[in-house]
Amino acid sequence: MLTLRKIALVCTAASLIACDKGPIEDRPRVEAPASDDATKSDVAPAKAAPPSEEPPAPPVEVARPPYKKDNAYRVVAIGDVHGDMSALVNALELAGLIDKNKKWTGAETVLVQTGDLLDRGDDEQAIIDLLDELRPQARAAGGDVFELLGNHETMNVKGDLRYVTPGGFTDFEDVPGLNLDDERLARLPAMARARAAALFPGGPYARRLASHNTIGVVNGTVFVHGGVLPMHVEYGLDKINAEVSDWMRGEGAFPVVMQGQDSPLWTRLYSQSDSAASCEVLAQTLDKIGAKRMVVGHTPQMHGITSACGGKVWRIDVGMASHYGGQAAALEIIGDEVKVLTSSPTADAQNK
Repeated sequence: MLTLRKIALVCTAASLIACDKGPIEDRPRVEAPASDDATKSDVAPAKAAPPSEEPPAPPVEVARPPYKKDNAYRVVAIGDVHGDMSALVNALELAGLIDKNKKWTGAETVLVQTGDLLDRGDDEQAIIDLLDELRPQARAAGGDVFELLGNHETMNVKGDLRYVTPGGFTDFEDVPGLNLDDERLARLPAMARARAAALFPGGPYARRLASHNTIGVVNGTVFVHGGVLPMHVEYGLDKINAEVSDWMRGEGAFPVVMQGQDSPLWTRLYSQSDSAASCEVLAQTLDKIGAKRMVVGHTPQMHGITSACGGKVWRIDVGMASHYGGQAAALEIIGDEVKVLTSSPTADAQNK
């Protein structure tokens, strides 16, 4: 594992790395280019696994947990992290969930992280590892950790590497059990192959991500990266969870319901509009689920967590990663009280 370091983003036509044009420029389902001319980049090529008579370590198998949980005393939600371990640690400490040794101190709190652990930062493997380590610690204390998927997780599993930093490519070179002879890697530059081997369907870290649901419901609050629409409820929330998980394990196709701008990971209906029409769609969705409110990430709120539709939707992506330069924040829900936790001295806590 590399140390927490920042490597300047290299924007050249010869690399897989795209220059960002703004916080919401993402487009779905664009694969990495096939040309292998990235040797012009200043990023070292992926290291081949050393010769060994030992067979590769098997992929880590983690069971996908139930997507619903009731009777949690306290729920804390944290939005997009984008490869910045310091941002994640700051948010977890702000909510009283970890100590200085990154061990669980949240007692019976249920932590929900709404996706986009990957891209735009160098600490991605360490972030996934930390949250996976906190899950059993939380459960032993009577709490839990709900890890949800973001659009950047599915992008990487599909081979869309436009938002990977140079450090993000080298970060996965030390993952045991990588199959660098996988024929799917042949179209990729050498610098990208270790990451792709880890994250392609069936890869070790794709299997880790397969334990993350797409949609979760805790104490009557729906948590999702982009948003849940009525058609998603009709399709089946846990059916979506199961099909995405199967695909990440290499055991099924990417579900059609997850494709396009209206998917649960891509829609911005509740994040970019406070219109009566969007609030009506939200109300219909919550009614179908039997839920009180929805919490979403995906669309940066650069002035802090916001709410709309009479407190029925909360937007918790505050651009806390260094890529955006925001500040750590979290949403706390105890009973019917919703409170914004922030490190900003000028921000007032919001209660609904």
